[in-house]
Amino acid sequence: MSDLRPDPSTFRTRLLAREPMIGTFMKVPASQNTEILGLEGFDFVVLDEEHAPWTRGTLDAALLAARAYGTAGIVRIARPDANSILSVLDDGAIGIMVPHVDTAQKVRDVVSWARYLGGTRGSGASRGGEYGKRGGDNYRISDAITTVICMIEDRHALDEIDEIAAVEGVDALFLGRADLALSLRNAEGSAPGIQEAVERIVEAANRAGKPVAAVVQSMQSDETTWLRGLGITALMVASDIGLLRQAASSALREFNALMRPGE
Repeated sequence: MSDLRPDPSTFRTRLLAREPMIGTFMKVPASQNTEILGLEGFDFVVLDEEHAPWTRGTLDAALLAARAYGTAGIVRIARPDANSILSVLDDGAIGIMVPHVDTAQKVRDVVSWARYLGGTRGSGASRGGEYGKRGGDNYRISDAITTVICMIEDRHALDEIDEIAAVEGVDALFLGRADLALSLRNAEGSAPGIQEAVERIVEAANRAGKPVAAVVQSMQSDETTWLRGLGITALMVASDIGLLRQAASSALREFNALMRPGE
């Protein structure tokens, strides 16, 4: 691990500055995959509590691994409530990714639960606060580090997208394109297509001065070129499981070409 790598605590600053950063979703509830990606130089990982069997204990271990190997540990929380947000931030998460954000009020609640000063986050001497080492500076330092990313993945969110993006304390919007496309498809009456919806979200973020993040399956794809053209600099590639599948598929093709030519 290079000494020149940015400290994970600078993730929020780098995100807001729109520095190019790479991350991925973590589906396997263990620390080793996070360690490997940190060693390889990934800027951040998102531990996917919403869609994978993470527990408080496995999240704690993986967040420690992220810190140890120099990558920012974010948690996509399963439940957007005060206790869920408090627990992962206390365990040392650099930030939270909140699924299905569709109203400005929901955003205001999330921001309040994630912030000490001007918010309602409970105080505790844990890894998230360097076990009390920061002393009286803990509230200020923690608030400066903690990153709030809101996933836009419901058609109803488009009705309030400018208000959602403008909420103070929202650091970035995330394009939840799979669920958003499904939500648009299920809409009664007319609804925009997914490309138009994505462009509306990015435009609202730009008006509010907020960056946008997205996930792609490959860095060499038309969708990635399109998203980069929209100005997206925080890109996630697949997931730990997806990367394993890609590597396994590549190894199998190479094996067959070498050992079973002509089949």
